[in-house]
Amino acid sequence: MSAVERFDVERVAKIFQDCLHENDDVLLDSYLEAYEEINKFFHLMGSVFGFVSSDVRSKIDILCEYRRKESTGERFLTIKTMITYEKEEELLKDNSYVSGSRTLLRLHRGLEFIYEFLKRLSELNECDKTHSCCKSAYNDTLAKHHPWVVRKGAVVAMYALPTQGELLKRVCINVSRAIEVLPEMLQHTKSVYDRIELLYTAHDLHDLP
Repeated sequence: MSAVERFDVERVAKIFQDCLHENDDVLLDSYLEAYEEINKFFHLMGSVFGFVSSDVRSKIDILCEYRRKESTGERFLTIKTMITYEKEEELLKDNSYVSGSRTLLRLHRGLEFIYEFLKRLSELNECDKTHSCCKSAYNDTLAKHHPWVVRKGAVVAMYALPTQGELLKRVCINVSRAIEVLPEMLQHTKSVYDRIELLYTAHDLHDLP
């Protein structure tokens, strides 16, 4: 597997640091760029989160298309401008419209899982198995939004996860560098997550169907 296909912790840290906009907003392009890296992590986890990887891919593509379109590009410049536009135009009530706010909410939930899993992974020793921390991170985050059959399949697949050291070798470009940069990446990831969480709370959008 070539290095370019692996998960780059340092790159995610840098992009998330740069995507904070003004005092309470997040640049959508940068968020999606960081998520391209995060999706590599899901993909490299194998069958455990293969279903998440394909769903993430479709969500990124939807939001990128809105950014590319001349009619919507500026309205989707940031998370705040996207939410404001869709609420003011009452697009969230239009069943024929593919909502950017709803689409991003799915990515936002996935980001919470990534943050929690990597945080717990960083607290393990190299020889420790990772299935327990993956299961606990999943149960505390994504599992709340998945049907029973998906939760059951994911938890069963987690038992095949390797040790912390083996997992990092599988997914990261440079393991020693990844371990060094991981605290910084987690810090910036949490800052981005918290901003988006506050925006969705302020606009009462956490329960978008």
